[in-house]
Amino acid sequence: MSGAKILIFLQSLSRRKPLEPEGEVSNFRRCLSTLDLVALGVGSTLGAGVYVLSGEVARAVAGPSIIISFLIAAVASVFAGLCYAEFGARVPKTGSAYLYSYVTVGEIWAFITGWNLLLSYIIGTSSVARAWSGTFDDLIGNVIANSLGKHAAMDLPGLAPYPDFFAAGLIMILAGILAFGVKESAIVNKIFTAVNILVLLFVVLSGFIKGDINNWYTGGDSLLNDENFTSLNETTRYGSGGFFPFGFEGTLAGAATCFYAFVGFDCIATTGEEVQNPQKSIPLGIVASLLICFLAYFGVSAALTLMMPYYLLSVHSPLPVAFTYIGWGPAKYAVAVGSLCALSTSLLGSMFPMPRVLFAMARDGLLFRHLSKMSDRQSPVIATLASGVVAAIMALLFDLKALVDMMSIGTLFAYTLVAICILILRYQADISEGSKVSKPEPFALREVLYPPSQATSRTSKNVSLITVFIIFLASILSLFISGVVESLLSLEWWSLLGVSVMVLMLVLSVLIIWRQPQSITKAAFMVPFVPVLPVSSTFVNIYLMVQLGSDTWIRYAVWMAVGLIIYFSYGVQHSVQKQRLQSSQNRVRFHSIPTTIDQIAEPGQDVM
Repeated sequence: MSGAKILIFLQSLSRRKPLEPEGEVSNFRRCLSTLDLVALGVGSTLGAGVYVLSGEVARAVAGPSIIISFLIAAVASVFAGLCYAEFGARVPKTGSAYLYSYVTVGEIWAFITGWNLLLSYIIGTSSVARAWSGTFDDLIGNVIANSLGKHAAMDLPGLAPYPDFFAAGLIMILAGILAFGVKESAIVNKIFTAVNILVLLFVVLSGFIKGDINNWYTGGDSLLNDENFTSLNETTRYGSGGFFPFGFEGTLAGAATCFYAFVGFDCIATTGEEVQNPQKSIPLGIVASLLICFLAYFGVSAALTLMMPYYLLSVHSPLPVAFTYIGWGPAKYAVAVGSLCALSTSLLGSMFPMPRVLFAMARDGLLFRHLSKMSDRQSPVIATLASGVVAAIMALLFDLKALVDMMSIGTLFAYTLVAICILILRYQADISEGSKVSKPEPFALREVLYPPSQATSRTSKNVSLITVFIIFLASILSLFISGVVESLLSLEWWSLLGVSVMVLMLVLSVLIIWRQPQSITKAAFMVPFVPVLPVSSTFVNIYLMVQLGSDTWIRYAVWMAVGLIIYFSYGVQHSVQKQRLQSSQNRVRFHSIPTTIDQIAEPGQDVM
């Protein structure tokens, strides 16, 4: 393979899809309202974690300051949410972060993003289905676990203790509902979400009625003298009491855990071709669902820590234990109903975007084209059933606890790339005026510090280069902070100096981008505080990815290797965008032939 061919091949990997591609027609049914999107986002995000996570984080990580942990996590999530909201207004098509990457940074990054999304959706669907099965089994006295564990045990590494037929069947039932039609799925989701919200309102009101503000200010002496404290695990640390029993670092550690509680709103971005007014409804749906979820998490965690001291909370079932503590034992049945409804909406929220991303990748030719077939009811039926079968097999056979962290990598990678795409998109040169093709401008440091008043191809390239540097710097800073946490807490000078230098470089890079001229193209919704907000989102996401263990990264590398094999063996050859570019080049050649003939025939000679 010659050097020229290798260069052409590498350039083909960065080909971008136009916003309005030629020959692409949407066959989806536009029937979803803004309320449907809000219900979808709330249902997907506000899962069973709201019934468990608050107790787990409050007892062992943050104490009553968990409400501040949720506030910090919500702000960090809003950074990513606003980036999705702007793309939803600019690119009202199905595909979410996959499509946003395709129109901004190119095909190979789009495939990687889509493959990451599929990973997070498949594992998310399977794990939520198993949680639903486990919660239901607890209510009926563990009949399923006891019978299948006795008669169908699987004693193999990586597999579940027993095949969970209930979870697999549940996934296939919901896949059938989704394949039947989006409007029917939205109605089911709204019903379950409404019940979940009503139960959470009951929990919050109960906490404020029966709660005691003194539980937020419990001192160390009362903590040790509490008669119930002697029954607790003595090896576990419970802090020093008060509102910040584990210090502010405990509150920040709690925020890192609570951040994952807000994952799920991105499913709204996959509905671009099914919403009646996507430019308005998608941004509003994302922001409103994040706000509602924050209020729910904030209210439940506040109620829980008011009802009983944080160090007495149950890790596995905090709300039933809290209601028993205040003498309202029967309220645990309402909590059980709410928990099952939350799991149902979370399961639906995980399954809803999965076939739409699969459909978008298949429609673009990057995955097998049969997956892009639509039913008579205008639903991606093949992609829905195929993704449902894969998720059902995962739920049936595999031990998903070791795989859940892989889901986090997929989601955080998508968040990071969307934030980067916003930076690149906002500083792109406007090519609408006369479509002039200018000569490539050489790099000049003076133009970086004193840029022109309007965006050019040179300023756009400068922003792209600085963005790459910011990603590299954010990765190094995240790794450094993770490695020297104890030294930073001890205020050792070398660790503080290292962090200060890298933060200063990061701030200078942001200031340089801020000085560059932005594109004059406007959208119905635009991210405020660019470039600060996208860069902040990128750093938060990279930092959280760095915290994941090496085993998780090895499994992730295997998944990505499989995806890249599929892309280079199938996607590169069958890319629809590649075919569009080839056909347009052929048209240019055909148009140039008669023009040449006309020029030859100009003196009046007959060509024939």
